[in-house]
Amino acid sequence: MFPLKDIASAIGRTPIMTDEMQRKVEVWRKSYFGKADWVDGDKVISLRIESSAVRELANVALNEMSINISNDTLEHLMNKVRERLDVYLQRGLALGAMVIKPLGDDKFQCIPQNGFIIFEMDADGNPVDIAFPEMRTINKRYYTRVERHTLTNGGLTITNKAYVSDSEANLGREIPLDLVEEWSNYVPAVVFPVDRMIFGYYRNPNDNTVDGTDMGVSIYDSALEKIRKADIQFGRLDYEFESARRRIHADTTMIKQVDNGAGGKSYHLDDIYIDVDGDKEDFFNEFSPSLRQDGFIAGLEEYRRDIEFDIGLSYGDLSNPQYVEKTATEINASKYRKRNTINHIQSQLRVCLDGLVYGFAFFNRLTTSGYEFSCEFKDSFLNDDQSEREEDRKDLANGTLRREEYRARWRNETLEEAEKNLPEVAELSYAYTE
Repeated sequence: MFPLKDIASAIGRTPIMTDEMQRKVEVWRKSYFGKADWVDGDKVISLRIESSAVRELANVALNEMSINISNDTLEHLMNKVRERLDVYLQRGLALGAMVIKPLGDDKFQCIPQNGFIIFEMDADGNPVDIAFPEMRTINKRYYTRVERHTLTNGGLTITNKAYVSDSEANLGREIPLDLVEEWSNYVPAVVFPVDRMIFGYYRNPNDNTVDGTDMGVSIYDSALEKIRKADIQFGRLDYEFESARRRIHADTTMIKQVDNGAGGKSYHLDDIYIDVDGDKEDFFNEFSPSLRQDGFIAGLEEYRRDIEFDIGLSYGDLSNPQYVEKTATEINASKYRKRNTINHIQSQLRVCLDGLVYGFAFFNRLTTSGYEFSCEFKDSFLNDDQSEREEDRKDLANGTLRREEYRARWRNETLEEAEKNLPEVAELSYAYTE
């Protein structure tokens, strides 16, 4: 993270991001990369639930997205963005917000929420005063360029200032931009007669319960405590398998000595416990305890399903549906919950992409070209199950699918459970004709 307070002091404005929010963004970032504070790399490893959740949401949200722009240049640029948009959206979902920012005619970058500072937002929650710090380390010194975009009734003002410090924790003193070769082409200040920002801003559709501001919140923020418990529960499950490995207790006299490669002999100790206090030459005992994995797995799956509910996913996206019984109504409700989550994400993304297209149009002098932009999403993922179920009903009617197979699939039962729970034939006369 950049030195937030130093940059705010240099600009002379108080950022919207509070200290509490800055700490929380770092929590989300570490968690996303599998390095949450509760992960120790030994007893507790990360299941990477966070990355799995955002990947699933991004994949579904973008799977049937179509972008149409009446200008060939802009459409070409947006197609380039489209190739990376799934990765960008995952970062935005994980850290709460992101900016996709053009870098001239045909280049662009994605900046997650820990890479910019917002000082003011409009009534719709869009930034109108924002800074983008860029850091370089040269000869063990830390250089920072602060690019600030400020939108007022007088247009868009972009300023650039450079600083140098002996510590990455401090902004240091201001220096000329051309002291860093890559920054020599930036002008200190310029005003453009436009009435909107020249980048795309995306923010998660979650209520900010961290500090109550308009800053974006990670899509998995409300599930973090349960994610922690799931990681710990998996550690217990892993230890159960490790501690129950088959071993042998044996007196040293019962263990074969092998050449140790140094001209001597040593005991072959792989997976063997030695009873050093044994007083019987024939002492030999196998240690092979029974496993208790079912309870650990059931608990882990329950955590996963709670996480799915908190994030807005469908049952089965993270969990194994075989472990927790759910009715068809509950399963369908979870699918509609996921659709609502996806729809809200897509609405925010559409606004972001509209801003990005305008940014490309700005740098390519096409803002007055009369281009038209449209972004459409489909949600056929919700209808897939209905279509598949209708096909299965046809197979059931013509005899190519057995009744227990149909029930097992659509009631989340095993074949044995489905066969046992099948209704009488007479009851079926209306059950499959409704």
